Amino acid sequence: MSDNNTTPQIKYDVFVSFRGKDIRQDFLSHLVEAFDMKRIYAFVDNKLEKGEKIWKSLVEAIEGSLISLIIFSQGYASSHWCLEELEKIHECKEKYGQIIIPVFYHLEPTHVRYQSSDAFEKAFAKHGKKYESKVQQWRDILKKSADLSGIES
Repeated sequence: MSDNNTTPQIKYDVFVSFRGKDIRQDFLSHLVEAFDMKRIYAFVDNKLEKGEKIWKSLVEAIEGSLISLIIFSQGYASSHWCLEELEKIHECKEKYGQIIIPVFYHLEPTHVRYQSSDAFEKAFAKHGKKYESKVQQWRDILKKSADLSGIES
């Protein structure tokens, strides 16, 4: 959104980062309903208009949010999109002071911190083939995220 350290215009209260097929139909739908009831304006990726440039729209939504809620699930690390979002979220924390709240959905923070479950190991084995130069960055940012105070569900 901006090339310097000026704070971007806030459009959302919360940006929700999640692996769609893991939580979209249950946990996320209840969360979005609760946000709506409390008049919390949240960005979830179903707000993207057809034909929009996906990454550009995601970056604008991340930068334009006060809080990023990261819902870590078993399949989160299997999505390179989620891992790219996570890097951008941490960049916004450092540049603009954005608040990050990790949620550990059906897993322990240590699974994310050390990528110790089968799902994480398989995800990084797959990513290593296509995104070799990014894998260590993604592992580091997952550890950094899991070290933040969060919510276990």
